[in-house]
Amino acid sequence: MSIASKYDPTEVEEKWYQYWQTNGFFHSVPDEREPYTVVIPPPNVTGVLHMGHMLNNTIQDILVRRARMLGKNACWVPGTDHASIATEAKVVAKLAAEGIKKTDLSREEFLKHAWIWKEKHGGIILEQLKKLGASCDWDRTAFTMDEERSESVLRVFIDLYNKGLIYRGVRMVNWDPQALTALSDEEVIYKEEHSKLFYLRYKIEGDDKYIVVATTRPETILGDSAVCVNPNDPRYSWLKGKKVIIPLVNRAIPIIMDEYVDIEFGTGCLKVTPAHDINDYMLGEKYNLETIDIFEDNGTISSRAGMYVGKDRFEVRKQIAIDLEAAGLMEKTEAYENKVGYSERTNVVIEPKLSMQWFLNMKEISKPALDAVMNDDIKFYPAKFKNTYRHWMENVKDWCISRQLWWGHRIPAYYLPQGGYVVAMTAEEALPLAREKSGDVNLQISDLRQDEDCLDTWFSSWLWPISLFNGINSPENKEIDYYYPTSDLVTGPDIIFFWVARMIMAGYEFKKEMPFKNVYFTGIVRDKLGRKMSKSLGNSPDPLDLISRFGADGVRMGMMLSAPAGNDILFDETLCEQGRNFNNKIWNAFRLVKGWEIDNTIDQPESSAVAISWFESMLNKTISEMDDLFDKYRISEALMTVYKLFWDEFSSWYLEIIKPGYQQPIDAKTYQQTIAFFDALLRMLHPFMPFITEELWQALESRKEGESIMVGLLPKAGATNERLISDIEVTKEVIAAIRSIRLEKNIPNKEELKLQILGEGHTKNYDSVITKVANLSAITESAEKTPGASSFLVGTTEYAVPVDNYIDVEAELKKQQEELTYLIGFRDSVLKKLSIESFVAKAPAKVIEMERKKLADAESKINSLRESIALMKY
Repeated sequence: MSIASKYDPTEVEEKWYQYWQTNGFFHSVPDEREPYTVVIPPPNVTGVLHMGHMLNNTIQDILVRRARMLGKNACWVPGTDHASIATEAKVVAKLAAEGIKKTDLSREEFLKHAWIWKEKHGGIILEQLKKLGASCDWDRTAFTMDEERSESVLRVFIDLYNKGLIYRGVRMVNWDPQALTALSDEEVIYKEEHSKLFYLRYKIEGDDKYIVVATTRPETILGDSAVCVNPNDPRYSWLKGKKVIIPLVNRAIPIIMDEYVDIEFGTGCLKVTPAHDINDYMLGEKYNLETIDIFEDNGTISSRAGMYVGKDRFEVRKQIAIDLEAAGLMEKTEAYENKVGYSERTNVVIEPKLSMQWFLNMKEISKPALDAVMNDDIKFYPAKFKNTYRHWMENVKDWCISRQLWWGHRIPAYYLPQGGYVVAMTAEEALPLAREKSGDVNLQISDLRQDEDCLDTWFSSWLWPISLFNGINSPENKEIDYYYPTSDLVTGPDIIFFWVARMIMAGYEFKKEMPFKNVYFTGIVRDKLGRKMSKSLGNSPDPLDLISRFGADGVRMGMMLSAPAGNDILFDETLCEQGRNFNNKIWNAFRLVKGWEIDNTIDQPESSAVAISWFESMLNKTISEMDDLFDKYRISEALMTVYKLFWDEFSSWYLEIIKPGYQQPIDAKTYQQTIAFFDALLRMLHPFMPFITEELWQALESRKEGESIMVGLLPKAGATNERLISDIEVTKEVIAAIRSIRLEKNIPNKEELKLQILGEGHTKNYDSVITKVANLSAITESAEKTPGASSFLVGTTEYAVPVDNYIDVEAELKKQQEELTYLIGFRDSVLKKLSIESFVAKAPAKVIEMERKKLADAESKINSLRESIALMKY
């Protein structure tokens, strides 16, 4: 297989991805091997590839490819999430652009449009992942609303309902006025805002006096049912039994007294609006207050408010402030910082709203899930997220699982004509239950009405590790028994509550076992200034554009070089350039080795034998280090370890030691071992850089059709000779010092030099390496160095290189004298500073120590230069 002069990812990536797919290397079926299972965090069908996906899926692919090469049966299951709120919003927008309103369509008609949209757009992101090199088992691609997953969701709902864990009731929920649906607490994002605190005058009924009540939401006075004060507050004891008049509204409401009110906060008077605040709702329940819902579902004012009907809530907030001021009912306003809840999906301010919804009781099912993580049955990487998890789990609230949407799993509850409901998989299964419950044997399916709501999207994805292997519908099937529990989950900490915690709950509830053994939390991808990447900032590069410019391997490496577990990633395109440069380094090293002529008749040089023994130890040491780093999920560090091995040790040193002279052949023994090393290095690099490693591995020697590096085994660590590694480090220092002398004295590499060893401590075992790489004619022991020789220390051993024959003595003398003059001036300035008593008395000890070190270093260099100048003159 011929190899191009330059690496071109476009010629390589598609070719090998197709080859892997054609040969079924990604596909997994249960067998006798140890399974390694990863389930993809299903991206939304509305989504396209962004930098967060790139990071997450690169890490997953590294883990999966490595597991395959460890001989495990790796199964990486891909799929997409139906994303109820986001997808319904996209479809509604598309229909609106065509002049069609959702309200003009039946549910069935709308769902036809939604499915058409999903089929057109839903698979885009998975196709994009293939460009990255993702080795998913595409034959297993799932969708949270496909037939198998949908059946699983309905069965789980019915099971939990029959256990008494799912219930229906009117509760205060988070309402999204744009998506027109309830949200769970986890779907509300709180943001700090610059608000106003409005101080309003509530007049006492039948009196000229008034009290002042502070609120950030003056529009909600339309729904006030009471004003509450603390019974222990002496300022308001006179209000007991009285009523106040709501400003502008002119409706009388009672004063209630409850210790819930904080005497120190605001004015000490709290307006109570039971329909629009969770705490007010609890007070309303306690004191049997009227509940007045002043908002329509879309956030406009309802007729129940009696004023400002049909206007938007924020428009009314501005207008009512003006009207209160005009009526003399506004005491004052103040700037105020408070947290406001926004819908995680639509970024609209949510409304607390009383609504009939379905809930899942979380108290009991959360206990095993909390214990599993705190006891390290399930390990978090990094472990700091255990505290975040514990805090949420110990304060978990019931999950509002119903959504007022059509796109999603419709709640399998069927209402009876005379009231009440039954829960069943289908209307046909509901009918006998309905007849039994009602006592009416004449009931027909047409008499039943299915609940209009659908289930929260997360109610399907919390089953993902189980439902992907049909573990709900067929609990004892061969696949769930083999692949479950899964091995590693790679995800972002932002969905630790939405998804990770709930999957753990589902695992213990439905399989009595953890859903995965380890959770690796990625960081958030930020730009180099530390800002979160977003479309609005224009700082998020298109991943596919990066791949086209730097190659998939270059981008994968760029992501991983900056991606320690759990810490935010400061992404810079220069990292992708570094990745591309490394590709080129590997490519050029390969071309160098494959370009050598082999001679079976020549003996192996001693320097090559030493190099092979040394590099074998370095390779074994690196394999052990990488195994340890992967065990600790320090994946970026594992990449850096093999990166340094290839760049610093293999390319910069090993190949330099063993390469034959210009137009000379290499001995067969060294060549074969070098090819074996290259094979091992490519295998170690493959999980990180799959495309270039496959291309070069295929060209390393002749291969049969169907062979691939990705199904080969990783090299195993052998013995490591630490003494040899340490000795070669010293040898490298000697060579580096000789190279510095060549550079300093402008002596060409082709000129042979001599090396003198002055004193003891030098090991001759590696002279062949020094002679070869430093291009020496001889290494000799000497009692004293040749006059004019350049000397250096490595450890405690002094070396010298005679250079008189290679340099212009007059020019070198002038150069050294100039340097001596500079150093004497520098030394004198340091001496002057140290002679100032106030400086020595006041400066920190570290500063004084640093100055004294500068002085000692300068003295040492001055002495060396004086000696060198004297020898040159001599």
